[in-house]
Amino acid sequence: MLTCSARACRAEADYGIVWNNPKLHTPERRKVWLACEDHREHLAGFVSLRGFLIEVVPVAELGERDG
Repeated sequence: MLTCSARACRAEADYGIVWNNPKLHTPERRKVWLACEDHREHLAGFVSLRGFLIEVVPVAELGERDG
């Protein structure tokens, strides 16, 4: 089971929050936080506010390049 990345949450992850910090990562790097339904908006909003959000996808759509 993949677990949500939110602090203290142990729920199963439904989404991948795909992001990249251009000051730290190469452009092709795709970092992923996992999120349950309850934390999807919060985690996506956190990286979006900083301009790091690439996309939010269902866990089943995450690929080898994500990680």
